[in-house]
Amino acid sequence: MLSNGRLITFEGIDGAGKSTQLSLLRQVLQQKGYEVLVTREPGGDAVGEEVRRLLLQQCMVPRAELLLFLASRAQNTEVVIRPALASGIIVLCDRYIDSSVAYQGYGRDLHPETIEQLNNFATNSLVPDLTILLDLPPEIGLERQTQKNRMEEAGLTFLQRVREGYLLLAQKYPERIRTLDARRPPEEIHREVCTLVFELLAGRTMETRGSKV
Repeated sequence: MLSNGRLITFEGIDGAGKSTQLSLLRQVLQQKGYEVLVTREPGGDAVGEEVRRLLLQQCMVPRAELLLFLASRAQNTEVVIRPALASGIIVLCDRYIDSSVAYQGYGRDLHPETIEQLNNFATNSLVPDLTILLDLPPEIGLERQTQKNRMEEAGLTFLQRVREGYLLLAQKYPERIRTLDARRPPEEIHREVCTLVFELLAGRTMETRGSKV
């Protein structure tokens, strides 16, 4: 897919500050004149939001859980993300392909490699330009939560496996996934997020200019 849009995703366990950092980044980008779309997974449109309600509230077997996440992702990618990217919009997504690998692959022990292949099918191989992994020890994440959904209620051992899965993904894809220590103050993390994002956008500008020469 050829476009001037960029897909930036935020990953990490709940409590790591994804929503906070995404919101702060959106404000900065909009202040600088960029058009920004914010979405989330599961979610994105009416179909995805209904799937989200089921996933976070209803008990189900791990394979059904995975397939529902993938269904929401397929819908969100095709209906929300791709059209925005094609219009040159910067898309900020709260969770994306890496969440399924970490939570269902490593957390639920459902073969991470298979899930990566299924992600490719669900998204038609759409990979983020940049993934910001906010790394946090699960015990701190649980302490920060005032309301726990079904994933957090799975317990500390489950979340430790999820965190390990994220860190293994960061080792596997170091150019795309950038890991930040989420134990630090939000404003300090925000500065690092902005540095990474504007490095990405500067690279896009250079590529665009080069293509016109």
